[in-house]
Amino acid sequence: MSYTINLKTIQACNLLNNFRLTRLKCRKRMSTTTKKESINEQETSTEETTHFGFQTVKESEKVQKVHKVFEDVAKSYDLMNDVMSIGIHRIWKDIFVERLGPSHGTRLLDMAGGTGDIAFRYIKYLANIPNPKNRQSHVTISDINQHMLDVGQKRAESLKYIAQSLPQMSVEWKCEDAEKLTFPDDSFNAYTIAFGIRNCTHIDRVLSEAYRVLQPGGRFMCLEFSHLTNDVLQWLYDQYSFQVIPPMGQILAGQWDPYQYLVESIRKFPQQEEFKKMISAVGFQMVQYENLSFGVTSIHSGFKL
Repeated sequence: MSYTINLKTIQACNLLNNFRLTRLKCRKRMSTTTKKESINEQETSTEETTHFGFQTVKESEKVQKVHKVFEDVAKSYDLMNDVMSIGIHRIWKDIFVERLGPSHGTRLLDMAGGTGDIAFRYIKYLANIPNPKNRQSHVTISDINQHMLDVGQKRAESLKYIAQSLPQMSVEWKCEDAEKLTFPDDSFNAYTIAFGIRNCTHIDRVLSEAYRVLQPGGRFMCLEFSHLTNDVLQWLYDQYSFQVIPPMGQILAGQWDPYQYLVESIRKFPQQEEFKKMISAVGFQMVQYENLSFGVTSIHSGFKL
């Protein structure tokens, strides 16, 4: 009888010990999981933030949000520009290419140029000036959004801006991130970006990459919505921007939010003098800007010397 009681007691002790060991293991696992969650939360909380229009978002979120905006408006991009500028964007782009003044033999990288607006003007510009030495020119049209590039390539086909129709011009379409280009150093002698740089998360990285891929003597040019030089005109412009453009986007393109973001992104973009300093900071020289339409847009230019 005594033996039976002792055996049961030992069995009970073993069960109790197993229970305690199991509970300790569970606590350890829970502690490890909690630590991992805490580390993840800390990593998330320490992620840099930036602006998406007037919203403050994580940098990783902005990339996705901007991508979604242009994915949504890709097919109505020209309409969007017409609504935002009352059609004047076409004149601004003409002036922009005239200021670039390309010559035959130019190798151009047109960044954020998915729909081809600047590249097509560049091709047309060169087609209208003599080329007695039959120099071969080139343009790489690049954008982070493949939907925009698809629209541009269809437009190029309809305009006959394809290899068979351009014997003295080579054209390449490539999906690229302006902040980390895959092109080798000194690949181009001209770099343009029109109405695209304000949508990038790190403007300084875009400028640094532009500097890297340009050859010595190469020129950087940026056309971007900017800030008016007159307070009264700025107030009137703000009323039009916030009260008219988003509703017009909804009526004409069935899109309100993308237009609201684009209006807000313009206000968050650095003023002309500040942006000029940013361009100089990465190494560009002879940096200058020209206001168009009282500063609604500005052309910024710099050289890699």
